[in-house]
Amino acid sequence: MEGQERLRAAHALVIGAGGLGCPASLYLAASGVGRLTIADSDKVDLTNLQRQILYRTDDVGAVKVEAAQAALKAINPDVEVVPLYQRVKDFSALVKKADVVLDCSDNFATRHALNRACVAAKKPLVAGAAIRFDAQLMVFDLSKPSSACYSCVFPEDAEVEEVQCSTMGVFAPLTGAIGAMQAMEAIKLLAGVGEPAKGKLQIFDALRAEWRSVKVAKDPACGVCGRR
Repeated sequence: MEGQERLRAAHALVIGAGGLGCPASLYLAASGVGRLTIADSDKVDLTNLQRQILYRTDDVGAVKVEAAQAALKAINPDVEVVPLYQRVKDFSALVKKADVVLDCSDNFATRHALNRACVAAKKPLVAGAAIRFDAQLMVFDLSKPSSACYSCVFPEDAEVEEVQCSTMGVFAPLTGAIGAMQAMEAIKLLAGVGEPAKGKLQIFDALRAEWRSVKVAKDPACGVCGRR
C-alpha cells in the first residue's frame, strides 16, 4: 500500500511516444503513476502500428501524444496525462518537475540533452534503445554522486553511427519488451522496492534470446558528470 501511494504521488517524464514510449507509458499509467508527461513531435503513421501499441488505424494522422493521452485515460481515468506536442531542445524545466525520467527517444542528440538535464537536476534516468534485433537498457540514479551517466557510456564527442527504425527496421516485440522493462525499472525507483538495474549496461539479443550485462563505472573525466 505504501508503494502504491508513492506511485500515485509520483510524476514520470517520458520522452518519445514511439515503440518504447508506448508500452512504457501504458504500464506506468496502468500501475497507478499519478502524473505522466509525454513529449513527442510526431504524428501517427500507418507504419508505426507494427510496434507502437497505443495507436489504432483510426489514429493515423493524429498527434501521437494526444492519441496516447486518450488511450491512457481509457485505461486509467485517474492518471493525469500531460501531452507535449513539440521537439524539446532544453529539458531542464521538464526534468526538474519529474521524479523519474524515461528516455524513449530515437536519436543521440536528444539522449545527450536529456542526460545533461538529469545530471544537473540529479534525477534518475531510465534509458532504453532498440534497433533490428538488438536492444539496450540502462538505469542511472543520478541522485547519487557516484553514479555514472549516459555520457560515461556513450561520450558526446564519440563518433557513432546514427541508425533509426524507419530506415533499419526493428523487431516489433523487442520494443514492447524493452519499453515494459523501462516502466518496471521506473516503478521500482518510484515505489522504493527491489534493486534497480543500476551500474550496468544490459544488452539483449532477441534472435538468441540472450542477455549480456556489462558493468558501468563513473568516468572521472566525463564532460557531463565528471565535474560534479
